Amino acid sequence: MTEKKSDVGRSNSTMNHDSELAREPASLQQSKPPQCVANNHDSRPESGIQDPPQSILGILKQLGPGLIIAGSIVGSGELIATTAVGAEAGFTLMWLIIVGCVIKVFAQVEFGRYTLVHGRTTLDGLNEVPGPRFRVNWILWYWLVMFLVSLAQLGGIVGGVGQAVTITAPLTDGGSAHNRYQDLLIEKDVTESLILRAQKDFEGQGAEKISALKTRLVELAAEIKAVELPYKSTPRYQAAWSELDSATQARDELRNQDAVLAADVKEAVDTRHSQAKSRERSLRGPPESNDEIIWATIITLSSMVILVLGRYQLIQIFSTVLVAGFTFVTIGNLVHLQTLPEWRVGWDDLVHGVSFQLPETAGGLSTALMAFGIIGVGATELIQYPYWCLEKGYARWVGPRDDSDAWAARARGWLRVMRWDAWASMFVYTFATVAFYLLGAAVLKRAGLNPAGAQMVRTLAEMYVPVFGKAAHAIFLIGAFAVLYSTFFVANASHARVCADAMRVFGFSKGNAQAHRFWLVIYCALLPLICLIVYAFVRAPKQLVLASGLMQAIMLPMLAIAALYFRYQRSDHRLRPSLGWDLGLWISSGGLFLAGGWAFFDKVATLF
Repeated sequence: MTEKKSDVGRSNSTMNHDSELAREPASLQQSKPPQCVANNHDSRPESGIQDPPQSILGILKQLGPGLIIAGSIVGSGELIATTAVGAEAGFTLMWLIIVGCVIKVFAQVEFGRYTLVHGRTTLDGLNEVPGPRFRVNWILWYWLVMFLVSLAQLGGIVGGVGQAVTITAPLTDGGSAHNRYQDLLIEKDVTESLILRAQKDFEGQGAEKISALKTRLVELAAEIKAVELPYKSTPRYQAAWSELDSATQARDELRNQDAVLAADVKEAVDTRHSQAKSRERSLRGPPESNDEIIWATIITLSSMVILVLGRYQLIQIFSTVLVAGFTFVTIGNLVHLQTLPEWRVGWDDLVHGVSFQLPETAGGLSTALMAFGIIGVGATELIQYPYWCLEKGYARWVGPRDDSDAWAARARGWLRVMRWDAWASMFVYTFATVAFYLLGAAVLKRAGLNPAGAQMVRTLAEMYVPVFGKAAHAIFLIGAFAVLYSTFFVANASHARVCADAMRVFGFSKGNAQAHRFWLVIYCALLPLICLIVYAFVRAPKQLVLASGLMQAIMLPMLAIAALYFRYQRSDHRLRPSLGWDLGLWISSGGLFLAGGWAFFDKVATLF
């Protein structure tokens, strides 16, 4: 990542030379001596060579890059997108969530293999893939667009962290009043759902429980009415109510007409009604405060300092501790749900979840396929993983590539360590992902809750009420802060490293160690600030996260092409994988094409 190049021209000429050599037929490349295959500029020092561990314990001690990536994954994807899919589609799409986690590991390892073989970064490799060029490769231009959208995702994440802290520790009286009002509304929704489930599941045997729930529902309605009364008497609310009444009448009249009206007319009427309803709801109780923006600002400024001063070891330890703690709480919660008849996950639910069915409505599938771009190793993590492998030392320890048996043995050994790293982290985040999904399907879906907008964190907190009661909020919000902040912190650290490298690849930096460090510090300070600004002006965490998932899903086919190119054109024949691995890579690539293709045709092609 800190290759020494005397100037930008040399960097670009290196890219052009290796790219031309990479376009030679694979058979011709493999017929040459290994040192002749795109290895003319391997700048790894021989002093950095280190033999790979042979024992399982030794391998485990060298794991790390995958745990950092898991720290980024177990957050935005699992806590937001995965639970949203569970809330919308129920258990139906659990199979897609599992496939989304497992299928990308093969491509992830091929990206890492390229870095181990050549000692070069992901952007270097993508810049070598054949195709149109304008200063850099076509894939890099799309990566730039995807990167900008991913900042919106991190804006949603820092917003979620701000919400979690605000719910726990509001800074103003207005924040406290808004918290209390929103808690009453969500508890009312959950109570109504519990009554319906009790009437259905217990068939008259839970009369006492149903009676208690109905009593609580009456109490909640009275409390909500008392809170709303002073706000409903204001002129602003009265005007909003009149507008909603007018919009409702217009919508009802349109529905009662027999004439076929233009689609844009119907859309305009529905939009007016939706906006009027949203405004009426926002004015009937205590308004939102600015507490979450204040907390998000405090968190962002603190992160900027830590990122500028932090190094690899700090980031690895930090992300591992945060993810491990909250993941165990989540899994324990899911296990405890099995003791509650109205919430337990049955075998029928699990069988239904892995039966490869699709939801009856298109909304759940759309959310799932957008989430497919984020859950597990998304497009962003596929690109970032080799940078952490470089910073950990895997590529440096392999040493400069040559035709010796010693180099091949070291490369095979460290490739084995990297595979362990990738698969171990996959088991961690897949287990957590499935747990989040099941909680979303078992509780949010059944309670009729769907995380959205500023209430995303508060709504997700309701997953924990059945197990921990009123303590659920505190337990969840502490964990939500940990897991969301882990994503925000690690993703910004990863983005900063990729962006610093992009300055070299795009020709704006000399690419030496000093220049790389300079840009790394700049981006460590700049990127969190940009995320905060994005959230401040677009306060819709779920939409921001899912928009990033769409862009990542569209890039997945491009990364599949790159992974296959690395495997068959830029690998060392001495590190050739088995036929079984190649089959897995092709299946992985097919899945990436499917997800990206569907996202494109469903969302982009509809614009034309």
